[in-house]
Order: sequence, then structure tokens, then C-alpha cells
Amino acid sequence: MLYELATLSCPLLEVGRAAEGVYGWVNDAQAKGELFGCWRTEIGTLGRLIVLRGFEAPEDMTAERRRALLSVNPFNAGSVVTALEMDSYAPFPFLPPIRTGDRGGVYEFRTYRLKPGGLPPTLTGWESAITSAAAYTEHLVANLYALDGAPRITHIWAFTSLEERAELRAQAYGAGVWPPKGGPEQIADATSTIAIPQGRSSLT
Repeated sequence: MLYELATLSCPLLEVGRAAEGVYGWVNDAQAKGELFGCWRTEIGTLGRLIVLRGFEAPEDMTAERRRALLSVNPFNAGSVVTALEMDSYAPFPFLPPIRTGDRGGVYEFRTYRLKPGGLPPTLTGWESAITSAAAYTEHLVANLYALDGAPRITHIWAFTSLEERAELRAQAYGAGVWPPKGGPEQIADATSTIAIPQGRSSLT
């Protein structure tokens, strides 16, 4: 399965209206793919919706990308959206499929822009670390590498609270099982966004 992360920017008071458009868009009769989640940003750049969809066939993702690009009202939110980014991703090959259901109310989206050639050692480090840090990585929703744009990975985490996130990270670091060996050396820069579910979807 391939994935699309779409980010819609809009005025703060229009996030709810934009989300209504998103749900109408992804549930349209001609829409393809599976909606996994829609979130609004709470810490980081505000006034953004993050939409995660999965596609069994690459041509379905291409068709949805084209549908948005050729629409005068993309995601049924064109009247309020001020910017739209759509990024294509593939999953880390050794991770299980995204597990749906309620994963907690706090989601973290971490994106690491990698140095050129940095993806292979990053994959190797993650594969080695994923089992030894099971108590922490069970909160991992997905880790994806970009298929377009700059070399980068985006990993999504789910927690019940920011306090749980901090405690688990401290435990994993203290035990020496995290971060993945060789991974940090490949990072050119990193960003983190905290978001909460907006409406009902597979992960909320």
C-alpha cells in the first residue's frame, strides 16, 4: 500500500469547515483510496489539517492527485484553504500494516529530512531497533519514506497524552534502545507537529 499525506492550510476559525469538505471529498462516489485519519494541528504551525489516505494501487493515488489538482474546489475546501500540499509515501517494508481503531487522542507527526543516501542506513537502524524498543514502538502508527520531493521520512505516533509521550521517550532513551542506531546521523533537519483528531476516521 502507498500513502498520501495531504496538508491543508486555512484560517484558524475555518478548520472545522475545511474538515467537512475533506470528509465529503474522500467519501465521494468517484474517490479512491482509504481514509486513515484527519487531524488538526495543536502544537506547531496552527490552522492546518493533516489527512492520511492509503492506496492499494499506485494508479489510484495518481488519479486522486490528478482529481485534486484539476479541481477548482480541491477537497471541497477551496473557498477556505490557502495552501495545499500532497506528498506521496511508501511504508517501511518491515513494519506491519497500519492498525486502525482508537489509538489515543494525541498524535505526533515527525518528519526528518535526510542527507542524500541516508534512507538505507535509516531503514537498517529502524529494523534493528523496532523490537528492542517494543514498549515504545507499539505507539508507532506508521513510518513512511517519501517518494517525491526531498529525501525524508515521516513517522506518526499515537499517545493518550503528552505526559505519556514524554515518559515513554525518557524510558526508551534511558534504556539505550532508542533512537535507532545510525539513524540520527542521517538527519539533515527535523520537525515535529502535535495534532488531534478532527472528526471520525479509522484511527480515531
